[in-house]
Amino acid sequence: MTTIKSQQIWVDQQNLANTNVVSRDININDLQQDEVLLETDSFGFSANNITYAALGFKMGYWGFFPAKSDNDVDEAHGFGIVPVWGFATVKASCHSDIKVGEKVFGYLPMASHWVIKAGKVAPHGFSDIHEKRKSISPVYDQYLRCAADPGYNKNREAWQLNFRPLYMTSFVLDDYVAEKANNETLLLSSASSKTALGTAQLLKDQKASRNASYKVVGLTSKQNVDLVKASGCYDEVYSYDELSALSSEDNSSQSSDARYWLLDFAANGTLINDLTKQLGDSLSDVTLIGATDWKAQEKPNTKLLNAEIFFAPARVKLRQHEWGHEAFLAKYASAWKRFAEKVSDQFYEQSHRGADAITQLYLETLNGTAQTKALNVVTFD
Repeated sequence: MTTIKSQQIWVDQQNLANTNVVSRDININDLQQDEVLLETDSFGFSANNITYAALGFKMGYWGFFPAKSDNDVDEAHGFGIVPVWGFATVKASCHSDIKVGEKVFGYLPMASHWVIKAGKVAPHGFSDIHEKRKSISPVYDQYLRCAADPGYNKNREAWQLNFRPLYMTSFVLDDYVAEKANNETLLLSSASSKTALGTAQLLKDQKASRNASYKVVGLTSKQNVDLVKASGCYDEVYSYDELSALSSEDNSSQSSDARYWLLDFAANGTLINDLTKQLGDSLSDVTLIGATDWKAQEKPNTKLLNAEIFFAPARVKLRQHEWGHEAFLAKYASAWKRFAEKVSDQFYEQSHRGADAITQLYLETLNGTAQTKALNVVTFD
């Protein structure tokens, strides 16, 4: 068979609730030098993927996997393909160092098949250097060879699909915060999100070895307080309705020099304004990481808040350069193992098969009704 049908989920870039299931033919005989056809095995899906869509224009996420019209030349006006993280198998290869049947992990489109152009080939993996890929960071372009990946575990694929890209952000965010933190109270909004949980776990568990005195506090919705407390990743947990408890606690301890650093995963401007009113000048730093509350009517005003935006791929690139790629992967794998063991009883696997089921999961995640404790394993066939 020389022609492969690629099933693709397209999303209206202006109306994220509008989706199309599209089929595109890929002729293997048309592959050019160094091009590789990847067949999606499975991918994870969570609120993080909605962030990619919600910030698609602002951060450039729509540029990775452009939706193409029937002639495969013009972009389909107004539609894009949301990126996901998953496993894929090499279905066809025109690169001498990449063999058919090889399994990789990396950044994929919501599509059953996709053509990349392989470059920067190394024992640990390779990158997509295709001219049609409008990348915002080389970190997103890397595909790790599972056979050489210290973080890969065949029996834990569901965890890798759903947590690895998020925990990578947690891993480098913890590294960044540890460099700057002193004795602040670190506030993590959207504390039940996977990225926030991972960050909190790293910050809390390494506090003693760092000889640090910061406090790790989770902020979450009222219905998620028990879930977040049960994770054991935070020193304290408050609902968004209990923000007054933060300043009252400091008053009771007669602390006049209390400082707070908000690590914001929600991108809810109203919440940040409420924290600013409650804490005043004690809120010394605001770092914006994600946008789990993408429907928030008010967005954070970066300039007014003097907030910084944390871009995880830049930190990954820095540490890979300083530590070396192999050492970076080894350190990440060690941290990931500790986290997975800590929260293994907090989540369960859930399968979604076929384009209709994928679309339904996407829409449920978009409107906030998807199961937050589910490790989604998504496949096209």
